[in-house]
Amino acid sequence: MKKMLILLLFPICFYGFSQEIKIPDNFVEASIPKLYSGDWDSLNHSKDIYLGKQNKEELIIEKKGKGERSELEIEGGKLIGIDEGEWGGALYFRTKNLQEKLIVIQPGNTVDILKFKNKIYFIQGLSHMGISDGALYELKRIKNKFTCIKVTDFDDAPAAITSFQNKILIISHKNFYEINTEESNKVTKIFENQFWESLYPNSIVAFDERNIFVGMRSGILKVNIIDKTINFYRKNIKNE
Repeated sequence: MKKMLILLLFPICFYGFSQEIKIPDNFVEASIPKLYSGDWDSLNHSKDIYLGKQNKEELIIEKKGKGERSELEIEGGKLIGIDEGEWGGALYFRTKNLQEKLIVIQPGNTVDILKFKNKIYFIQGLSHMGISDGALYELKRIKNKFTCIKVTDFDDAPAAITSFQNKILIISHKNFYEINTEESNKVTKIFENQFWESLYPNSIVAFDERNIFVGMRSGILKVNIIDKTINFYRKNIKNE
């Protein structure tokens, strides 16, 4: 009986512990600045922009290059998201044949594309001169005819998208959202009006619900949506 009880409890205990994701050695934890403070202003004016990537169970942090765009290979070609801020953008489809014909699917600043559970989602939005809003769309396709279905609007410009289990995770200009696809796309705002406003988040990877990492200007953000905590990491200049 005791052995059976231990076996029943083991999966529960195991599930309760998240994996340990190592922060790269050249980054150290930094204090979270107060919004609009002098420390925050120095982060906002930094020229260092970091991109977070996932390689199996390893977190990779790279410098973000200029002119990067969101892309997704699909049957017969590639989806291309263009975001040029106040100068506009669009979601395009480039065919592999037809002399590399470029099809405009939907105008608007397209900041990220996600393939999730055999569906394709993309986010569009703009934060500029007091304007900050956007939306999440699902993209449907019949042959080369595309239809964009709006899933939800945001009162803040979405900046990057990823998924974990049955949830879509989105970081925006200053908020963090969770969308449960198994509960009629229920939207929950996990964090609101945070310090990363105007630090331009650009990428998000999720190892689990306690280890979600976001690349942005001046550093990398760690998000824990179970404990509702955030940590901020900056480049350790002593290692340079």
